[in-house]
Amino acid sequence: MSEPPLKLAILPVTPLQQNCTLIVCTKTGKAAFTDPGGDIERLKQALTQSGYELEKILLTHGHIDHCGQAGILAEQLGVPIEGPHEDDRFWISRLEDDGRKYGIEGKPFESDRWLVDGDQVTVGELTLDVYHCPGHTPGHVVFHHPESKLAIVGDVLFKGSIGRTDFPMGNHQDLLDSIVQKLWPLGGDTAFVSGHGPMSNFATERASNPFVGDSVLAQA
Repeated sequence: MSEPPLKLAILPVTPLQQNCTLIVCTKTGKAAFTDPGGDIERLKQALTQSGYELEKILLTHGHIDHCGQAGILAEQLGVPIEGPHEDDRFWISRLEDDGRKYGIEGKPFESDRWLVDGDQVTVGELTLDVYHCPGHTPGHVVFHHPESKLAIVGDVLFKGSIGRTDFPMGNHQDLLDSIVQKLWPLGGDTAFVSGHGPMSNFATERASNPFVGDSVLAQA
């Protein structure tokens, strides 16, 4: 059997156990980290052991556990940062202060490429579609690889739950709209990696998620 075009390793980082992922283009051996929020020595070690070449860093949003050390890692490895949407500048500017609060070293940075809805990002020969999904943060984006039926959704959606919207600039209705209008159309058989916890797929969440399940929203 031929190797799938995309391979994925999930590497939880920081005391908040945030799911950093290593996305690999199997054809080229090029890779990207998504949301390398902390524990960067461990991430560098995992990368070295994998034998793949890191091409870039992709970010879903500006919270400390997702991107607190992204700028430091990008500098050390000489790779660009793509994402999130520019509306998360507010959060990225606060990384140092928020880091002190959560016991994570945080350093503000300037993204090399802010993303907008409809953009695409590449990893080797892989092309991922970008969806702007505000609600948890105003500049949150989701990455989707149609061929693999895989999405990296950050803190928009979880197995059995949804992202918090009680942080500054969070918006509950925006979050619900993002999930229903941007994620569900990608198809029920699409598996997703959340920012925390286990993977799931959209069909399972539509059937049973207590916040955005079809039967729950029908009663709203």
